[in-house]
Amino acid sequence: MDFPNVTGFSERNLWRMKAFYEKYKNLTILPPAVAELPWTHNYILLEKIKDNEERIWYAEECLKNSWSKTILIHQIELDLYSRKKLAHKMTNFKEQIGIKNNVDLAQEIIKDPYIFELEGLKENFIEKELEERMVEKIKTVLLELGKGFSFVGNQYKISTDNNEYFLDLLFYHLDLRCYTVVELKNTEFKPEYIGQLGFYVKAVDNTLKKEMDNQTIGLLLCKEKDKLSVEWALDMISAPIGIASYELNKYIPKDILEKLPTEEDLNLHIDINE
Repeated sequence: MDFPNVTGFSERNLWRMKAFYEKYKNLTILPPAVAELPWTHNYILLEKIKDNEERIWYAEECLKNSWSKTILIHQIELDLYSRKKLAHKMTNFKEQIGIKNNVDLAQEIIKDPYIFELEGLKENFIEKELEERMVEKIKTVLLELGKGFSFVGNQYKISTDNNEYFLDLLFYHLDLRCYTVVELKNTEFKPEYIGQLGFYVKAVDNTLKKEMDNQTIGLLLCKEKDKLSVEWALDMISAPIGIASYELNKYIPKDILEKLPTEEDLNLHIDINE
């Protein structure tokens, strides 16, 4: 043995080191994300992901989002790669957002379907029940929405001289520097939904958006959607909107939930009146 005083290499660790070498030996430079990740994250990726491109994508997401190894495993089990990287993202961001960097970033935040961990909902829940449960479980909702989202409020009131309108969920995206209006529907997509959301997006632009903010975007979440119907509806609207489906999981693993930061830690709620 070349290093007789070195200890701690179990049979399993030696196997993992060999596997690590075999996976990356043909690369002239080790991908930066792989090089920066802790060893435990790397062997999780080795054991669970066979495709090199997918493995490197998860490594980059790990660094960007500061995932623990438990959250990494959870995201792999929920197939985040396919839902975010490979999903056909149905938006009009390219046509309606003027700044290319913002277009790319806005596209990146969309996944399909979204998977929300909201236990306790009845099978035939109504939209108000879904919204209330999402607010109760806002930490897990923010985990699924992804890095950058901060919660502003639900049933957020926008007033005109003679009418009041209530937005299901309002967020502010810290990287895009814009408000994001989320509308929830417990049915299949209908073209009229996009007109309502487009109105809300314009209303936020006219009442809340400050000079330093970028254009507000909308996100419509439906149980199901028909591709052609969505594409035709998006062509008719001038507000930047993304449309995705969602699914509900019964629970988020307790060890993940316990490691999520509190609302105070993340400053998840923004008081826009301050």
